[in-house]
Amino acid sequence: MASGKGGTGKTTVAVNLALVAGKVQYVDCDVEEPNGHLFLKPKIDSSYDIGIAVPVLDDELCNKCGICSKVCEFNAIAVFAKSVLIYPELCHGCGACIHLCPRRALRESTRCIGVVERGHIGDIAFLHGILKIGEPLAPPLIRALKKDFSEKIPVIIDAPPGTSCPVVATMRNSDYVVLVTEPTPFGLNDLKLAVALTEELSLPAGVVINKTRNGDNDSIEQFCEEKNLPVLIKLPFDRAIATLYSQGKNFIENPKYAQLFKELFKKIRKEYDETACNHKR
Repeated sequence: MASGKGGTGKTTVAVNLALVAGKVQYVDCDVEEPNGHLFLKPKIDSSYDIGIAVPVLDDELCNKCGICSKVCEFNAIAVFAKSVLIYPELCHGCGACIHLCPRRALRESTRCIGVVERGHIGDIAFLHGILKIGEPLAPPLIRALKKDFSEKIPVIIDAPPGTSCPVVATMRNSDYVVLVTEPTPFGLNDLKLAVALTEELSLPAGVVINKTRNGDNDSIEQFCEEKNLPVLIKLPFDRAIATLYSQGKNFIENPKYAQLFKELFKKIRKEYDETACNHKR
């Protein structure tokens, strides 16, 4: 579940879909600001830290040759005539500096960047990551999350908003992408960016149009038709939904919307099955 911008209702759609889908896994990869737990209210069973490897310098062994600085693509090491500065927050943990240091003056240490929490809500297995405040690198935590779910049970992944590196890390190797948008000029612009990303990653996709009203410009649907993207469902701008949302409730508590989301889940599976079949051909 993804979107080109924040505020389209991506998490709301993901949560309500999980609640009607039966035995599934809900994974919140919006690690900078996870909020699926506010709606699902899971019981957290376990948690563990996630870290990345960063270099630590042994100054007595270092001769300031500068090789480590030259091989670091992220400028995490600066070498001067009499000192070496390491910036752990810029390090991506690739380990090139450690492996290429001719004097073995660098060793590997682990820096914690966040935590993974596991839990459950009825038949739903819950999993989310929480990036530490001030940490700039979300992808390593997202990749750790994606290693922790079972491939035997359907997985609903709530992606971060936008089209940046965390979204790429989340989308990569997915079976199907549901793009949630809204019928506004901003919604259309950011949907185009999100669709371009799915095309770059060669991922099949469908669209959910949220907060629709009578008289909306049909530019979103025209774009979807041009791109041969199925519009899976259109969710209305409904006061009943807003009322439930303001009370911290999920709008599948309204039977009409519960049925709508069951149909959405069936459509997603059908679209994926057809895409997989065409790919085999």
